[in-house]
Amino acid sequence: MSTNNSNNLVVTRANGALEQLKFEIAQELGISIPQDGYQGNMTSYENGSIGGYITKRLVTIAEQQLAGQFS
Repeated sequence: MSTNNSNNLVVTRANGALEQLKFEIAQELGISIPQDGYQGNMTSYENGSIGGYITKRLVTIAEQQLAGQFS
């Protein structure tokens, strides 16, 4: 199965951590991601919610790191 994903990770080793984060956030939201990884049967709302919360979490982590760096 080929994908048309144009997103390129700057740090390729971060893929595992991002996958783990995706599953953690989905669990917090009460959304189950199929074990086979295919998310095509999930609603746009579910996928968007997961993506939005991932972005929020990553921004929060970056802000905390920057605050610690400059204090």
